[in-house]
Amino acid sequence: MSEGLQPGREPDRDLRTTEVDLGGLVGVLATHLYSTPLVALRELVQNAHDSHIRRRLEDPDSTVRPVIRVRGDAERRTVAIEDTGAGLTEPEIHAYLATVGTGYTRLLREVTGDQSLIGAFGLGFLSAFSVAEEVAVTTTSHREPAAGHRYRSRGGEQYSVEAVAPRPVPGTVVELLLKPEHAHLADEYALREALARYCALLPIPVHVGDDPTPVNDVPVPWRQEVPGDPHTARMRFATAFGRRFEPLTAFPVTPVDGTTDAVGLLWVQDGGTYGSSDNRDLSVYLRGMLLSEDARDLLPSWAGFIGGVIESTRLTPTASREDLQRDEHYRALQQALADAVVDGLYETARLHPAAWRRILARHGQDLLGAALCDDRLFTLLADDVPVPTSQGDLTAGALRAAGGGAVHVALGSGGGGFEEMLYRAMQVPIARGDRYAVLPFLRRYARLRDCRIVELGSESGNRELFRDPERPLPAEEAAWLSAALTDQGEQLVPARFDPPGLPLVLVPDREAELKARIEDDQADARIPTAALRLARAFTAKTDGTVKARLYLNLASPAVEQLLTAYRTGHTGSTTAAGLLRSLKVIMAAASGSSGSSGGDLTAALAGVGTAVAALTAAVPEGLSVVPDTLSGSGRHDALQGEGTA
Repeated sequence: MSEGLQPGREPDRDLRTTEVDLGGLVGVLATHLYSTPLVALRELVQNAHDSHIRRRLEDPDSTVRPVIRVRGDAERRTVAIEDTGAGLTEPEIHAYLATVGTGYTRLLREVTGDQSLIGAFGLGFLSAFSVAEEVAVTTTSHREPAAGHRYRSRGGEQYSVEAVAPRPVPGTVVELLLKPEHAHLADEYALREALARYCALLPIPVHVGDDPTPVNDVPVPWRQEVPGDPHTARMRFATAFGRRFEPLTAFPVTPVDGTTDAVGLLWVQDGGTYGSSDNRDLSVYLRGMLLSEDARDLLPSWAGFIGGVIESTRLTPTASREDLQRDEHYRALQQALADAVVDGLYETARLHPAAWRRILARHGQDLLGAALCDDRLFTLLADDVPVPTSQGDLTAGALRAAGGGAVHVALGSGGGGFEEMLYRAMQVPIARGDRYAVLPFLRRYARLRDCRIVELGSESGNRELFRDPERPLPAEEAAWLSAALTDQGEQLVPARFDPPGLPLVLVPDREAELKARIEDDQADARIPTAALRLARAFTAKTDGTVKARLYLNLASPAVEQLLTAYRTGHTGSTTAAGLLRSLKVIMAAASGSSGSSGGDLTAALAGVGTAVAALTAAVPEGLSVVPDTLSGSGRHDALQGEGTA
C-alpha cells in the first residue's frame, strides 16, 4: 500500500488552505454553468419568487400584493426584474448576495420545511454575470423599511454597496446592463415568450412591461377547480402549453402514495409518427419553476406520441438547474408516468371514443410497438390498433376474418412482390411484415386469439400456402415443365394453391437474396463486421444457386390442360408452355420480384404475340382457344380438336 494513503493514519498536522482563483471560478460558473442565456432570467425571477415566499413566512400579516415585473429597454440594453418581496439588509447582501454558494433560501427551507421555496445552491444570482456587463441591485428589507441599499458589480469578482433612498414598498429590483451579444434579451416580446414558459406554473403573477395581464395567467387544472368538464379544462391547458402539436386528448398525472408527489398533465399529440420516431415532449417544473423543457427520458421509450407537463418537489436538480439527477425519485417517477400513459389511454378508449379513433388512425404504427412493451396496452390495443396491409389499414381481427381464420403476413419488402400479387388474386389482405412492429404484434395476437399465422417468405409459411400435390409428377413431365418454364437460377416446384385461376407464382428465395448482397464486393464496407458475421452464419446453409422457386399450380385448369396436351403429344403444348413462361416473366416484373433473372420482359411480351398468333392460326369455327383456358375460366376443351396449332 502506498505510504501516502493508509487507513487509520492521522492527517498531517501542517494543513494548508486550498487557494481559490475567484475570478476563474466566477468566470466558469457564470459563463459555462448554463446552456442558454435565458437561464439568467429564470434564475432572477426565481429569486424574486423566493423573496415573496420569505416575506410571507417572516411577515404573515403583510397586506402587500405579491407581484413580479420584468421590464426591457432595447435602446438602453437593460433588463430589470422587480419584486415586492422581503428585500435585503446590508449584512444579508454581504452574506448571501455576494457569497458564492451560500443561499438564504436553502437555510429557510430547512428551518421552516416550506417546499415552495425554489433555490438550493446559492448560485442563481451568479447567472446574471453570464449575460450582463454590470449588475445593480437596489433593495429595501421589510425588516428595515426606512433603509435602502444598492449593490453594484462588474464581472462579479468585486462589488460595492452604498446607502440609497428606501423603496416605496419593501422589495428588490435587479438591473442588468446586457453584454452586446445578449442585447436581444431586452426585447419585451422575447421576454414574454421566455417567461411564459419558465413561469407558467408560478403562483405569483409575473408581468412583462406595463402589460396588466400576467404571462402565467393560465388556469392550472390540477391546482384549482375549473368550472365545467374537467377534460375540457385539461384540453384547454394542453392546447395553450403545447408548442408543436395539437393535443388529441389529455389525462392527469396524480401522486402515487409513498412513491412520487408529481402532478400534472400528459396528452397525446396530433403529430404524425412512424415506428421509432420520437416526439416525446415533457416539461418538468420544480416548485413551480421550469427546470427542463426536454425531460423525454422520464416518459416510456415507446411513447413517442406523448407530450406533457409535470411538477414535483422531490426531484433533485443538477447545479445548473437545467436537468435532473437520476436518483430513486427520478426512477419512481418514470414508472408512475408509464402507468399514467396506460391509464390515460384506457380512459380515452372508454370515455372519448372519437378521440380514441383519431389516436388509432394517427399513431397506429407507434401503438403497435407500444403494445409489445406493456401487457396492459396489448390487451387494450389487440383488436383496435390498425395494421398496414395490402388492402390498407385493417385491425388484426379483420385480417383474421378475411383470411378464413388465419392471419397472413409477408416477410418481404412490402413494396410489391409475389405476396401482394398472389393475395390480390386470392382477394385476401396480407399484412406488411416489414413495417415497424407488425410481425411480432401479429405473432402475439395469434397466440392470444389461438389462430393460425401464415408468414409468407418463411419456409413454414410457404409450405402452408403452397401445398404438396396429391400425386407427384412423373420425372419426365417435371423435366419437360422445368425446361419449358424456368430460367437459370429458378427451381420448379409442383404444388396446389388458391386461387385455381392462378397457374404459377415465382417466389424469390430470401436467403439467397441476402447471401448475394453480403457477398457483394462492397459488402464489407457497407455492413458492420459483427452484423456481417451473423448474416454469413445465417446464410451458410444455402449455396445461393436457387434464387427463386416457380410454384406450378396443379389445381389450375390451365396447367391441367397443358399436361393433358403434353401427355397426348398435342403439338400445341409447346406453344401453350411458352405462353405460360411469358406470363411468369410479366407477373414477376409487375410484382417486383427480384429473386431471379426473371427473364427478358421484352422477349416475354413478344412471346405472347407469337403464341396467340400460333394458337389462332388454324382454329376451326366454334372451337375454344388456349387463352380462354389459361385465364382460369375452367373450360377444358381448349386443346381438343384437330387442326389446333
